[in-house]
Amino acid sequence: MDELVAGVRAFNRFYTRVIGVLGAEMLDTSYSLTEARVLFELDRRGSMEAGELRRMLGLDAGYLSRMLARFETGGLVTRERSAADARRQIVLLSEAGHAVFRTLDAASAAAVRELLAPLGQEDRRRLISAMTTIQGVLGGPPRPEPYVIRPPRPGDLGWVVHRHGTLYAEEQGWDETFEAMTARIAADYAEDHDPKRETGWIAEVDGEPVGSVFCVRRDDRTAQLRLLLVEPGTRGMGIGGRLVEECLAFARRSGYERIMLMTIAALAGARRIYERAGFRLDEEHTAPAYGTEVTFQTWSRDL
Repeated sequence: MDELVAGVRAFNRFYTRVIGVLGAEMLDTSYSLTEARVLFELDRRGSMEAGELRRMLGLDAGYLSRMLARFETGGLVTRERSAADARRQIVLLSEAGHAVFRTLDAASAAAVRELLAPLGQEDRRRLISAMTTIQGVLGGPPRPEPYVIRPPRPGDLGWVVHRHGTLYAEEQGWDETFEAMTARIAADYAEDHDPKRETGWIAEVDGEPVGSVFCVRRDDRTAQLRLLLVEPGTRGMGIGGRLVEECLAFARRSGYERIMLMTIAALAGARRIYERAGFRLDEEHTAPAYGTEVTFQTWSRDL
C-alpha cells in the first residue's frame, strides 16, 4: 500500500505541474482557473442556482459570493431571486460574460494543443485512454462505462453513414433513400467544410465508435446540428447530451448567433436532448419520405 500511496502522490505532483502549464495562459487575464471554471459552467447552462454551482465545484460559500460580486460589477453576470424560492439566488451569464468565457476557452484550448503537439497519434490515444481510465476508476458512477468524445478520423464518416442507414431501417423502417441522403451529407462535409466554422465529433466506448454529431454552416449567422446518433447499447450514459453540448460550444466560439436542426417527431429521445439543451420547436410538417410518412420538425435556439 505504501508504494501505491507514493505512486499516487508522485502523479499528483507531476500533474500539478501540468495544470500549472495549462493555467499559464490565464496569467494574461485577470481570471483564475477557478473563475474560468465557474464561467464555463454558466456558459454551458446559461444560468444556475448559486448553491448548485457551489456544490458542483466544491467552493466555499463566501469565496463564491465574492467571486460573483466581482463578476456582477464587471457586467459578466446578473443575479436574481428564484421565483420558486426567494431564499435561492439564480446566476445568469450576460453576453459580456459569454464573450469573456470564449476568450478564456480559446486560451485554454491553445495551451492543450501546444501540450499535445509533440505527441504522435498513438501517444495521444494512449493519453486520452489513460485519462479516461483514471476518471472511471476514481469518479465512480453515474455512468457505467467511460466514453471519449473526439474529432472524426479517416473511416469515421463511413461508419456514420452505415450506422444511420442500419439503425433507422431497424428502428423506423426507413428504406435505402435515407442512407443515400446521409451519404451525401457526409460527402459534402468531407469535400468542402471550413474547419473554422464546421466540425464534427465521434463518441467512443472502449475504443469503438458509438455516437456522432456535426456542426455545419447554414448561413453566416446560423449553424446547423446534423447527424446526431447514439448506439442503442450506450443510450442513457449522457453521450447524446454531451455531443450536443460540444456542438453548441463550438458554434458559439465560431461566431454563430443561432443554431438550428431538423429531426422527426418519432424520435422522442432525441427531442428530450434538444429540449434540455434549450432548443424550441419552430415548425413541423408531414410528407412522404424514406418509403413511409414522416413528420419532419425544425428546432432552433439562440446562442
